[in-house]
Amino acid sequence: MKCGEILGFLGPNGAGKTTTIRCLLDLIRPQAGTVRVLGIDPRKDPVAVRSRVGYLPGELNLEGNLTVEGVLRYFNDLRGRRVEWGYVRQLASRLDLNLSIPIKNLSKGNKQKVGLVQALMARPELLLLDEPTSGLDPLMQQEVYRLLREAQANGATVFFSSHVISEVEALADRVAIIREGVIVEEVEPGSLTDLSLRRIRVRFREPVDVKPLVELDGVSLVARDGREVTVQVEGEVDRLIKALAAFPVSDIQTQHLSLEEVFLAYYRVGEKEER
Repeated sequence: MKCGEILGFLGPNGAGKTTTIRCLLDLIRPQAGTVRVLGIDPRKDPVAVRSRVGYLPGELNLEGNLTVEGVLRYFNDLRGRRVEWGYVRQLASRLDLNLSIPIKNLSKGNKQKVGLVQALMARPELLLLDEPTSGLDPLMQQEVYRLLREAQANGATVFFSSHVISEVEALADRVAIIREGVIVEEVEPGSLTDLSLRRIRVRFREPVDVKPLVELDGVSLVARDGREVTVQVEGEVDRLIKALAAFPVSDIQTQHLSLEEVFLAYYRVGEKEER
């Protein structure tokens, strides 16, 4: 990972995203291999690593009887009281977070905001964020994106896992795909989408034999319902469009699959190749 970049970390459930983040902080230890965070071995000096990292876990557990401010002051104490409290109030204001409310009275989204504030408030060199906008409404997600871009502009490196495709496209400079604990691809978000899986729904004026279409290279049948057929196309659609010219087409709709659907399809291809 390059210093100062925002890296999106993608993979299906169980692929190893959360496990990787926990290994980076020495919360769990790998069975083999080496880990370096900011040039430090977290197994030898986990405190040195954590003092320079802002971490948002995927499952955030907070003391319910404390207020938001009480929780954040506790985290500040753990950091040696190095946090500027004015900056904490600024973050809370931008996230529309009331510091006086007890944690037990907060919604899931507001608890997520507490986690984001505690990760950002020390202005760390590295942010490790597990599903950072989980539970937030779209407007608040946009504010989080702005905060992370500002952190990057101020020199921070951001490493985040996500299943939200728009989030990856909006934030990431680069995407790493993990499969069964191994990073199998590193690309720019646009490049991954451009590997291009499209789903195309075609309605015909009359029943037709679609066999010539689904025999085209990169075209596969997804569904058929009477005079309507849905196909999936890998790469360019030129060959399919040219073939459709010979058919009585009444309507055609094209849908770019989400980034998540793209990499899930990628995994299925990988499993077939292994078999």
